[in-house]
Amino acid sequence: MSDHLTYHTRFSADEFDAQYNLRAGRPDYEVTVIPSWSSNSESARASTDCSLDIRYGEGEKQKLDVFRCQDADAPTLVYVHGGYWQRGDKSVYSFIAPPFVASGFNIVVIGYDLCPSVTITRISEEIREAMAFIWRNARDLGINPDRITVMGHSAGGHITQMMMATNWPAFRADLPADLIKSGIPVSPLSYLEPVRLTEALNSGIRLTPEEAEAESPMTNHPPVTNAPQLVVVGGAETDEFHRQARMYVEKFGTADRKVGLYIVPDADHFDELNVLVDQASPFFKHTCDMLHGKGPQS
Repeated sequence: MSDHLTYHTRFSADEFDAQYNLRAGRPDYEVTVIPSWSSNSESARASTDCSLDIRYGEGEKQKLDVFRCQDADAPTLVYVHGGYWQRGDKSVYSFIAPPFVASGFNIVVIGYDLCPSVTITRISEEIREAMAFIWRNARDLGINPDRITVMGHSAGGHITQMMMATNWPAFRADLPADLIKSGIPVSPLSYLEPVRLTEALNSGIRLTPEEAEAESPMTNHPPVTNAPQLVVVGGAETDEFHRQARMYVEKFGTADRKVGLYIVPDADHFDELNVLVDQASPFFKHTCDMLHGKGPQS
């Protein structure tokens, strides 16, 4: 087993908390970060052509929102929110849509059920169900089924990696193997065992050692596609989030599968999303390049 999978064993309980319990490092999270995103998201829904709360599965939160640029053949960005699989709601993340819509892209924001009501294993399955629904119903949704990029942040980054590891025809016989044309895992949790050992987090997630192993892209879910990926991490994030990003890039990038790494300068785990929606930022430009099929740019 590589050092990537054993490095965390030297951590104390306090070190796990410092590396992974990110809200503790942003005491303004509930009073400034989330209210700002929520307010901007409300404005986005009011100002953008959108269809909200489209049900794709039977779970309480299995709904998605579509934001349209008025070009049904444009590339589509499917966004999966974070929150350590136990917090968050798609409605908080509508603010992702306007800058991309204005630049000629369609956006889908996926909601999903949360731990501990469901397991991480089930969450991955729910997002697969969402991707199948999006592909099958794309034209009715006003989007292009043949130009889909998946992006997710934090827990959503893990889910993005899981989607890149999905054999779509094996999941559902009518789905194409190349359903996803590119992936952008942002601050992903590529290996779940350190998260399981972070007590403040796992009290709500309830990962077992077996599930942490089974649901880790690093150990059980390598990409099954050579579709390009851009792994992103904030420059001001913890060492462990940098390691989580780099381990995936180093293991799965090949000459045939381009897996790039982009570090958002000076951004922490939360502020990197504010950089993403700045149309003047390199992060926004790199995302647009991926959507246009250019692959990760150095």
